[in-house]
Amino acid sequence: MGKRFGRRRPRPAGARAGALTAPLPGALTGPLAEFGAADVALAGGKGANLGELVRAGFPVPPGFVITTAAYAAMLEDTGLGATLAGLLETGAEGLRIREAFAATPMPESLRDAITAAYRQAGGGPVAVRSSATAEDLPGAAFAGQQDTFLNVVGEDALLRSVKDCWASLWTDRAISYRTRRGIPAEDVAIAVVIQKMVDADVAGVMFSADPVTGRRDCIVVDASPGLGEAVVSGLVTPEHYVLSPRGRLKEWTPGGHEALIRSAPGGGTTETSGEPQSGPSLTKRQLAALAGISRRAVAHFGVPQDMEWAVNGGSVHLLQARPMTALPREPVRLNAFQKKLGPFFAEMFNQRPYPLDVSGWLEQAVLIMLRDMAASVGVDFPSHDQVLPEEDGVVLTLVPPVPRPTLRVLAAPAAVASRAKRFKLARWKGDARLAKFLAEIGMINRVDPRELPWPQLTAHVQHIFEAFQPITALRVSYLPGLLVSQLRLWPLLLLLGKQRLGPALIAGGQSRTTDANRELERLAGLVRSDEGLRRLFEALPAAELLPRLSGDSRYADFAGAFRDFLSEYGHRESTSAVLSSAPTWSETPDVILGLVKVLLGQQGRTADQTGDALRELGSHPALRNPWLRRQVLTAVDDSKAGMAFREDTHFYITMLLPPLRRALLEMGERLRTAGIVDQGHDVFHLRYEELLAVADPGTLPSRERDRLRATVTARSAKRQELAGTPVVDLDVLFADRKRQGDGLVAGTGASRGTATGTVRIIRGPADFGELRSGEILVCPYTNPSWTPLFQRAAAVVVDAGGAGSHAAIVAREYGIPAVMGTRNATAVLRDGQRVTVNGNTGLVTEAP
Repeated sequence: MGKRFGRRRPRPAGARAGALTAPLPGALTGPLAEFGAADVALAGGKGANLGELVRAGFPVPPGFVITTAAYAAMLEDTGLGATLAGLLETGAEGLRIREAFAATPMPESLRDAITAAYRQAGGGPVAVRSSATAEDLPGAAFAGQQDTFLNVVGEDALLRSVKDCWASLWTDRAISYRTRRGIPAEDVAIAVVIQKMVDADVAGVMFSADPVTGRRDCIVVDASPGLGEAVVSGLVTPEHYVLSPRGRLKEWTPGGHEALIRSAPGGGTTETSGEPQSGPSLTKRQLAALAGISRRAVAHFGVPQDMEWAVNGGSVHLLQARPMTALPREPVRLNAFQKKLGPFFAEMFNQRPYPLDVSGWLEQAVLIMLRDMAASVGVDFPSHDQVLPEEDGVVLTLVPPVPRPTLRVLAAPAAVASRAKRFKLARWKGDARLAKFLAEIGMINRVDPRELPWPQLTAHVQHIFEAFQPITALRVSYLPGLLVSQLRLWPLLLLLGKQRLGPALIAGGQSRTTDANRELERLAGLVRSDEGLRRLFEALPAAELLPRLSGDSRYADFAGAFRDFLSEYGHRESTSAVLSSAPTWSETPDVILGLVKVLLGQQGRTADQTGDALRELGSHPALRNPWLRRQVLTAVDDSKAGMAFREDTHFYITMLLPPLRRALLEMGERLRTAGIVDQGHDVFHLRYEELLAVADPGTLPSRERDRLRATVTARSAKRQELAGTPVVDLDVLFADRKRQGDGLVAGTGASRGTATGTVRIIRGPADFGELRSGEILVCPYTNPSWTPLFQRAAAVVVDAGGAGSHAAIVAREYGIPAVMGTRNATAVLRDGQRVTVNGNTGLVTEAP
């Protein structure tokens, strides 16, 4: 049998309990004070933390620990360990494992050791708390995964509760939690903490930082009369206190007092209906005492703490403390420049980058481009760890960069003017560097990464990163033309009193994105012209269309046109051009078929904000002057060409993504074969330099293989922990934005006009096919791959972004209202809700 349970667990090499005498590694029980932070393997996470708190002088109820050695003895001495291993190998549910525990008597030696420790502790009512070796640790609280029993009275009840605690290691929820965290079953053991029962007058939980905002300058306390079980189990709406670090009450919210849990005479607990209270249950002195405990706990452990506490007879007791998990990074204070630039970066980082995204595609290609562009105007661009700070190897948040001017900036105006004069935007596609880039792409795409030995495979990835350089050089050369054209255009518009027309005037340039949208319309036309094909598209969801289309000769014309489309445009990103971990259109063809389904509705709109703006501008009396008219229209044309250049270079950049992803996923498959990762995509949990350090996964020493596997597991767990924390805090980014009127949501009006329709929330590419013609598109972010949706939407409302975002630019091209940077439209609005979108004021209101 490959897995063995019930082994005696010695103290890890080098571990020590601390200054006080520690129990021997095989000890079955020991007083709390004999354990410390280094004793997790023996006392479990909760027992080790409580012992540490006792040693540090915290007001922890006295008690003892039934160690993991006792659990191991239960498994080994009764044969239960072998039974357990067999059940796990057959995939048995947790209930069968717990039934096996219930059917197995506890050995006499264990009963004697536990009851002796109970008598020595004074007997009486106790709390019996599970303490698994994988709980109450940084990044994995395991809150509520194992059982706790309150007001346990007598030796027989104690022994039953201990056995039930052991068995609770194998509840379905605990097994599932460990599986998600990548913790092998054979690596987990459980201790049990026995403490004197505190018959609480008031009890609850306390966080040394705000668990929602991440702010470290406040303490959050939830409380309710009676035992704290009512709070932690969610039976009541607790009283909510927000304290300063010194314990000053900053905010109090009354609780619901729906239930009251008390200790029952003779053991166990009773639950009765609670009674409303007119004021706080905690006094100023008790709040100050709790705040003092919080400060001391943070100082002792060095990280914010999640604590359970109880008040009895005016005394405050600390029942438990563990590191806070999933705690957001402390809110970043952004300056005006960061808030202006932030929406642009928020669109790019709509998902949390993986370690390989940051150290690979970003650091080796995208950020080199941004640094070179900044350096060309005398500015230093910050490092990736300033823009994307990490914790335990995983990105926490996005901090919009603040480029730092250098003395070279004094020469920037002349350099920009010189490049704008030399590199004309209208001629950029004839630049030899673009031809060189496209030739390089052709060579790269002819390489099959599956045929490369590992050293050549890593060299191939590096070659892809280096192929980015011509696009960087093109942007350095030609973007000054866009800057200069806009510096000419905006003063002219201001002089004419037409500055409001600016955004619409520079939209609408011909680009590869508009080419793609036109080809999608052509695909939709093919479907409309074939009655059988149209019925198929109307009947099936996008995910089911591809097998039917490829396997039926009746649809050969459409299938061929679809393949041609993917060949030309399939490299486009589905999520973000800065994330190599996200699939491209070619890898998600159902997304494209979903777009075709959307376009099958009524024909595309004919509104033309750019044309309307040009006609309005052209009718200005001052433009009867031929020289002024030429200056204004040239500035408009150059600005449009510059915007198209920006869009087209984005298009060409994404050509590198498919070969890069093929190479990286091939590396992942080889790591999977070597037993380092469970699936190929897990390669993105590793850093680029870690992959370069591998000579060959197939010949990697077992010690190095285990180290890499542990790294992947830890980073995966950290990523899961942060799943509920957005990488971009839109509340911080748009904190200064004032709400206008009584709208449902408000943001920046980014494309003029008003439209009324029903809401359709599209959270990602997988939902594209859900949009119907004339609906209001509401989404968390957009990128160029979303733009075909704008041909059918009546208006667009976006959580992130600003007036310069892709969504805003394309909305202006299609003449639909757009409201950007609402922060929470996808949370506040709902599918089918009828609203009016005002792109002038940035307001979304309820419509009758």
